[in-house]
Amino acid sequence: MAAAPLADAGEKRAGRVALPVVKITKGGDCVAPTDEMRRNHMEMLLHQRDRTMRQGLREKRFSLKNCVECHASRDTGSVLGKEGFCSSCHAYASVKIDCFECHTPMRQVPTAGAPR
Repeated sequence: MAAAPLADAGEKRAGRVALPVVKITKGGDCVAPTDEMRRNHMEMLLHQRDRTMRQGLREKRFSLKNCVECHASRDTGSVLGKEGFCSSCHAYASVKIDCFECHTPMRQVPTAGAPR
């Protein structure tokens, strides 16, 4: 009996595993294609952190705040929680998120009359 190809075995295995719930509530394009973000988002965030902390450069494009603004749930305003954008994938991959020990996971609500 011939062994099944790896791709078939992986597809069958994936069928038994609950996939993460990822809801993108704000339309539009991300800063990079989905596959690149899945693999490299941490490096992008760390690079942005280094540029901000060491060089004083604050750029919105790769900022954690910008990620939260787009990916926070419309219901909770957060990227954390059972179905939160970040929590869902990181739980699926068994990766601990430590970003939000210092940073807020909540979308920022503008103050009335404040400039945007």
